[in-house]
Amino acid sequence: MSEVPTIRVVDVHKRFGSLEVLKGVSFEVHRGNVVSMIGASGSGKSTLLRCINHLETPTTGDIFIEGESLCFRGDAAGSRAPRPLSEINRMRRDLGTVFQQFNLWPHMTVLGNVIEAPNRVRGLSRKAAAQLGGECLARVHLEDKALEYPARLSGGQQQRVAIARALAMQPKVMLFDEPTSSLDPELTDEVLGVMRELAADGTTMIVVTHEMGFAREVSDRVMFLHNGLIEEEGPPDQMFGAPKSERFRQFIAKYLY
Repeated sequence: MSEVPTIRVVDVHKRFGSLEVLKGVSFEVHRGNVVSMIGASGSGKSTLLRCINHLETPTTGDIFIEGESLCFRGDAAGSRAPRPLSEINRMRRDLGTVFQQFNLWPHMTVLGNVIEAPNRVRGLSRKAAAQLGGECLARVHLEDKALEYPARLSGGQQQRVAIARALAMQPKVMLFDEPTSSLDPELTDEVLGVMRELAADGTTMIVVTHEMGFAREVSDRVMFLHNGLIEEEGPPDQMFGAPKSERFRQFIAKYLY
């Protein structure tokens, strides 16, 4: 019997009024895999990621987390109804999300930012949350900054704190939405270095990125989105070494040559 995918996206469409941003996207992510989503701005990458964690509700389609629908609940008779927000929030705890902006609490220390959700949402004691928070800060090489405040950190350090905060919820999958887009090259490298280490540790990851080198080196699979659809997907060596789509060839030519 095959392993249930950690994430399964089934025929997801998303409309904003008359604008159809996603036009029927389906794919699977298995435990321990890194999937990178690449494509031009406006291709639907970030919207797709926001549908996966239900920050945007798909117009049609479904998202499954380890076989359980995030969008609908079923009954014994086989009928389905939209899942209530309380249940969606419960399931979303298994999805750690890192955004372009760091969104740290400025009045809390680094450690305070990291342990707030495990303490309040997961119900860990302050002592247990603090121990977990210290371990997560060590994973992003910031254990020595635990008692600092975000304003005293560089942008790269703040983004690494955001990664530690997501890890502290012990998610089943980490979602990254262009986490280096607001950083200069030196700080980008330190954040990508942490992400490479997470991938090497077997962390399941879906990454929206413009960093072609990262996508090529770290991913198990790369998906190229164009106009709300997956135009081409496959292992990175195949994707970058022998692209089939003319649109994808034009896209990577801008970044790699």
